Amino acid sequence: MPKLKTKSGVKKRFKFTATGKVKHGVAGKRHRLISHNAKYIRQNRGTSVLSEADTPRIVLWAPYGLK
Repeated sequence: MPKLKTKSGVKKRFKFTATGKVKHGVAGKRHRLISHNAKYIRQNRGTSVLSEADTPRIVLWAPYGLK
């Protein structure tokens, strides 16, 4: 069997926790932040855990895990 490739976008956007959950950053925090209010910027700081329903798809796109 050939090796499976990891999706490039998944490598950049997600990390796995030790228990197998998926961490992700919040969208909309890269540029044009002047148009967002301070509450939006403050509440979307840091990372959060992906929902259980979306986790299998990300695991499928990263077949050998992420470093």
